[in-house]
Amino acid sequence: MNIPTVFWLVPIASLVALGMAWFFFRSMMKADEGTPRMKEIALYVRKGAMAYLKQQYKVVIYVFIALAALFAFMAYGLGVQNPWVPFAFLTGGFFSGLAGFFGMKTATYASARTANAARKSLDGGLTIAFRSGAVMGLTVVGLGLLDIAIWFIVLSFFYHGDKMALITITTTMLTFGMGASTQALFARVGGGIYSKAADVGADIVGQVEADIPEDDPRNPATSADNVGDNVGDVAGMGADLYESYCGSILSTAALGATAFAMMPEMQLKAVIAPMLIAAVGVFLSIFGIYLVRTKEGAGMKDLLRSLSLGTNVSAVLIAVASFAILYLLGIENWLGLSFSVITGLAAGVIIGQATEYYTSHSYKPTQRISEAGLTGSATVIIKGIGTGMISTCIPVVTIGVAIMLSYLCANGFNMEMSADALSHGLYGIGIAAVGMLSTLGITLATDAYGPIADNAGGNAEMSELGEEVRHRTDALDALGNTTAATGKGFAIGSAALTALALLASYIEEVKIAMERAGTTLTNLKGEVINAADATIPDFMNFFQVNLMNPRVLVGAFIGAMAAFLFCGLTMEAVGRAAQKMVEEVRRQFREIPGILQGTGTPDYGSCVEISTRAAQHEMIFPSILAIVIPIIVGCILGVAGVLGLLVGGLAGGFTLAVFMANAGGAWDNAKKNIEEGAFGGKGSFAHKATIVGDTVGDPFKDTSGPSLNILIKLMSMVSIVMAGLTVAFV
Repeated sequence: MNIPTVFWLVPIASLVALGMAWFFFRSMMKADEGTPRMKEIALYVRKGAMAYLKQQYKVVIYVFIALAALFAFMAYGLGVQNPWVPFAFLTGGFFSGLAGFFGMKTATYASARTANAARKSLDGGLTIAFRSGAVMGLTVVGLGLLDIAIWFIVLSFFYHGDKMALITITTTMLTFGMGASTQALFARVGGGIYSKAADVGADIVGQVEADIPEDDPRNPATSADNVGDNVGDVAGMGADLYESYCGSILSTAALGATAFAMMPEMQLKAVIAPMLIAAVGVFLSIFGIYLVRTKEGAGMKDLLRSLSLGTNVSAVLIAVASFAILYLLGIENWLGLSFSVITGLAAGVIIGQATEYYTSHSYKPTQRISEAGLTGSATVIIKGIGTGMISTCIPVVTIGVAIMLSYLCANGFNMEMSADALSHGLYGIGIAAVGMLSTLGITLATDAYGPIADNAGGNAEMSELGEEVRHRTDALDALGNTTAATGKGFAIGSAALTALALLASYIEEVKIAMERAGTTLTNLKGEVINAADATIPDFMNFFQVNLMNPRVLVGAFIGAMAAFLFCGLTMEAVGRAAQKMVEEVRRQFREIPGILQGTGTPDYGSCVEISTRAAQHEMIFPSILAIVIPIIVGCILGVAGVLGLLVGGLAGGFTLAVFMANAGGAWDNAKKNIEEGAFGGKGSFAHKATIVGDTVGDPFKDTSGPSLNILIKLMSMVSIVMAGLTVAFV
């Protein structure tokens, strides 16, 4: 198999992305960090974040060594696994962790510089924060494409001349997605527990009990809170979307290898098409980043419009570019596949807009939660839960429509469940996921911008920069809350499409496992055939994957339950850690003289230590559970049970994740709305009620909710990697 010249655009795009990330980082570093006090606070946060990440990576390394050893035993001992899998798994985890590390390093340097720029103008603060967020976005897409390109080149060399080369290469590459997913889950869960333990503790004792402002330097939990924003919302989100990005490209490439298996010339084009769309998306993301600017005195809608200009222009341009890419490749049904890409892009935009509507305090749903604060915290919580539940409607319907449209556009609107129509339609769903994530460079920039702006506000408050500067950083922070909520909705939506593509990829991995074991099966015509010659409908019939099979139903129930179990465990983890934080802050207020008068110095280090220990301890069990459940289900219920598990986990997890992310975002911005003067303003009865709502929403939106989209994909990835074991057991 000769690699076509056009493929080299992929590694070139990855290097351009990494080069621009370095350029934005250097530009940010040249900006003034501000007063000595601002530098001191930023340094403390930076040291705390790096110390936590170092500890987290130590724990993750032990898990990776154990899993790599298991995969090596499966590959070299049992012979039920591809020999490249242990290495692919390790590189996926390494690059995912590296993306999170670079993003967090940038964020910890950018926050004080953003606050200092906000002393002069709103646009200055927005530009530094957003372009620092772009470092995260461009690093993720750059490292993702680099990992994909290297593995494609290496495996093409070793499998050159093999008649099933592309199917073997793409399914093998899929397994590095499990490494990325495993690292992402630890980063998300650990970072979320760390961040929210500090945030909840700081708010309850500081704002509600002691009646001091948010981010007040007298509150010993504020530094831990600022550290947590970086380890959870930057490092965690970066690792999360790294595996979504790679997963969508790799699963689509695997589906393309299968859909066009009988057409070798077309097969290679179908494999590299998603890589090329992602590569072009890098250049268009960079163009969109330069479009983001605003004016002094801009309101929330003006700021949102500034960010939307960059993301929407990039989305429109990639839609046009997709037509050109697929046409020039000469891929079969290029026009239909181009519309599948547009379907994915449109779904991402709609989910983002719906999330903005339900979480921004510029709109009625969040304003009504603020109004509920007039009657107490209970009504705030009730209203927020109701708003979150209602908000699931638009994303679920949007994903449903996107799935059907992308499927039909790709197979010529053929509703028959024939093998050809099914494989081409599933390829369309995969390429829709690639379309949704193709402009991730700028989409993730809007997300990573949020915690940078939040930390800038904390730095401004703790450095006592004055009311005008704090007003600007509050505006940037409120915008960050909305972009973070939008980013979470986008991540969850992309996870749904990617997970569906991974479902089909699981069947391909089962096929290879059966072929490796020399297993035959009976096809729909009753003929005994080799696994290599079987179609997806043949497998569905052979394993009895239908709703009357109790294995499928039991698997679906377990999948839905896994989402709730995972959320329950992570919510309780935050609750336990927050209790310790509250007790520590109360103790310091009680025992250290002069803290509340501003003459005593809080012990910030003890709060950082509480969050660090809690995160390290509490993240292990939920994360291991996500890996173990698919293995147990596969060994007991077989392939049919695993498919049921993945469907149940996808349906339950997607809906629950949207609910939690949107409810949490709405509670947060309801508080911000009152702090800007609505319903009595800061210190009012309504304000205290919305602070309680915000503390409930913190683990919703920053721990449990966003971790679910990783859970969905990780269960799929584990199932794919363990397909050989499942086939051997059943």
